[in-house]
Amino acid sequence: MTNARITLYGIPNCDTVKKSRAWFTEQGLDYQFHDFKKQGVPTAQLPGWLSAVGWQKLVNRQGTTWRKLDAGTQAAVTDDASASALMHDQPSVIKRPVVKWHNAGHTQVSVGFVPDQWQAWRDAAPKG
Repeated sequence: MTNARITLYGIPNCDTVKKSRAWFTEQGLDYQFHDFKKQGVPTAQLPGWLSAVGWQKLVNRQGTTWRKLDAGTQAAVTDDASASALMHDQPSVIKRPVVKWHNAGHTQVSVGFVPDQWQAWRDAAPKG
């Protein structure tokens, strides 16, 4: 078993979030769930996410929320600052889930359902 601190950020009714939560549970991994709808976008976490994966990966430009935005709003998202502002205003535009995996002083971030990546992080983690 790993001593990792895992936080899964998302929206509870999102199918990808449901699938991710089920994977962590099936693997016997403890995690915290941060609900964007109830708890909002964690402002302090955004810079780390942007640094780790980039705004292009965090902003779900394939999703319904993005497609409902007017063309001017979409065109204005060109960098970390503009993407961050949009993600605060429209949390549903964030690709889900965002998973923050912290272990032994090292933090990793993933976006989407990526069980192979999570398994690699789990396998590489010091056991304790």
